[in-house]
Amino acid sequence: MAVSGADTDKKLFLAAPRGYCAGVDRAVVTVEKALEAYGAPVYVRKQIVHNRHVVETLEERGAIFVDELDEVPDDALVVFSAHGVSPQVKNEAANRGLRTIDATCPLVTKVHHEAKRFANDDTQILLIGHAGHEEVEGTTGEAPENITLVQTPEDVDGLQLDPDRPVAWLSQTTLSVDETVETVDRIRQLHPQLINPPSDDICYATQNRQHAVKQMAPKCDLVIVVGSKNSSNTGRLVEVALESGAKASYRVDNAGEIKESWLDGVDSIGVTSGASVPETLVRGVLDLLTSKGWPQAEEETLIEESLSFALPPQLRKRRTAAR
Repeated sequence: MAVSGADTDKKLFLAAPRGYCAGVDRAVVTVEKALEAYGAPVYVRKQIVHNRHVVETLEERGAIFVDELDEVPDDALVVFSAHGVSPQVKNEAANRGLRTIDATCPLVTKVHHEAKRFANDDTQILLIGHAGHEEVEGTTGEAPENITLVQTPEDVDGLQLDPDRPVAWLSQTTLSVDETVETVDRIRQLHPQLINPPSDDICYATQNRQHAVKQMAPKCDLVIVVGSKNSSNTGRLVEVALESGAKASYRVDNAGEIKESWLDGVDSIGVTSGASVPETLVRGVLDLLTSKGWPQAEEETLIEESLSFALPPQLRKRRTAAR
């Protein structure tokens, strides 16, 4: 039931940064521009980003999402998702003569390059990540003989490594900073000569969104995280909120999933969103809360993000030609 007027005793906070990161924005725009330039259908291997609303919106415009390339007709155009693909997938597409556009996040591509470089040096690579995640599968495909997946700090104790070969670590970009540090520290205890990647593999957006939640959570009875269930960074934001002092935290795809019982006895709410979430879904949550008497949100800004990535070359060429 809507309440007229805001309850001045209540507080509503909005974390910043939140939502789309540069890699997600680039990937979504890539599919949109491919549809404009080439016409529907445009096939996309896997979800372009892990957000149900984004996928459904692109489907309405003519994108067709598939799990594997054998679902793509000959001579079709296929976009590789932001999470990246293995060389085997790229070779399959080339052998079939499929037209491809690679929307892999440049930060993921950086990890792929690091995997190849370490493998060329005959280095054993410990990849910290989640089994079955598209990004992990893509990175592993770059050097399958050299890479061993490590999912938790506990996995480290069971590793069987060649003591005469160097050991390096890489990580899935969307992992938690704290979780990765704990795993790396455990590896280094057993392998003191562990080699770090040339730069931190944790995505800047993952770090910023987690730090913004850490800043906001201690003053919140409830933190609502907008994002889809299969989004790794979204799920971790819920955990970070609870670890940082929020009394409760829940993930929702949209405002319609918020339960009335969550709001009972709550005086302060924080709202944020995962890196693949469009701002319109966050605004829907805020609109729902204000309709129930919550005040306008106070934005808690941790840092301003300005990074952007160029579109894939096929689309840059077409945009230039159209001018």
